[in-house]
Amino acid sequence: MEKLQKLKEIIGAYHSAVIAFSGGVDSTFLARVARDVLGDKLLLLTATSSSYPFHELEEAKKFAAQMGVAQRVIVSEEIDIPGYSDNPPDRCYYCKSELFTLVKHIAEKDNYEAVFDGSNADDTGDFRPGMRAAKELGVISPLKLAGLTKNDIRTYSREYNLPTADKPSYACLASRFPYGIKITTEKLERVGRAEVYVRRLGFTQFRVRDHDGLARLEFAPGEMDKAWDLRAHIKKICKDAGYTYVSIDVEGYRTGAMNEVLTAEARVAQLEKPQAPA
Repeated sequence: MEKLQKLKEIIGAYHSAVIAFSGGVDSTFLARVARDVLGDKLLLLTATSSSYPFHELEEAKKFAAQMGVAQRVIVSEEIDIPGYSDNPPDRCYYCKSELFTLVKHIAEKDNYEAVFDGSNADDTGDFRPGMRAAKELGVISPLKLAGLTKNDIRTYSREYNLPTADKPSYACLASRFPYGIKITTEKLERVGRAEVYVRRLGFTQFRVRDHDGLARLEFAPGEMDKAWDLRAHIKKICKDAGYTYVSIDVEGYRTGAMNEVLTAEARVAQLEKPQAPA
């Protein structure tokens, strides 16, 4: 309970707050605890865009209503941000800068003291350019400051009977594309359409990675056999969505899969670096 108490103290240091609320595991848990601490001096802001699927927006609305917390939906269309659609490795920085600027503006306009986001202690171990935007704009990450990991958050979420306790991790649709591949609204719609119908087959934790004409699907280890059994249905879904080739990744689902190329490039750069004479 030490981490939970610390979280409440961090939140309680402010009289009011706005939470950048996606409806995911982290932001839902943060909203639930913040509601207990701040009461009606709390606002959830959910940003919708072409990279944020409709079903995620509907879930965010449902969760906010169930918790009895005021929510506002805003538009933050990342694809219009200069540089974003070029899909550089720091793409998330552009996105989060836009989002947090909007959220901060609303917070200041409506006299909320703080802006919170749902970053947790595990997020410091991966490549997260969006955290730089949060720092620059003074966004506070209570879960991270309290030392709460994803496992901690899921455990506490079960104790709170939150519907997100076992919700699969989710990232925006832009994360489905290799860095350097141009992102367009049409491509986002293609990968989003494929994921909707694959999900309807009963899969929970998976990704459709978009390599232009190739759909590379990552499934959680426990669903790999099912994916192989349903490969004909998966192939049809992806081809109907607009893909020419369809593959199932034998490594399965893992977070930050698109960052693996950055690690590989770093290794190559190290090998190519001139060595000092012995």
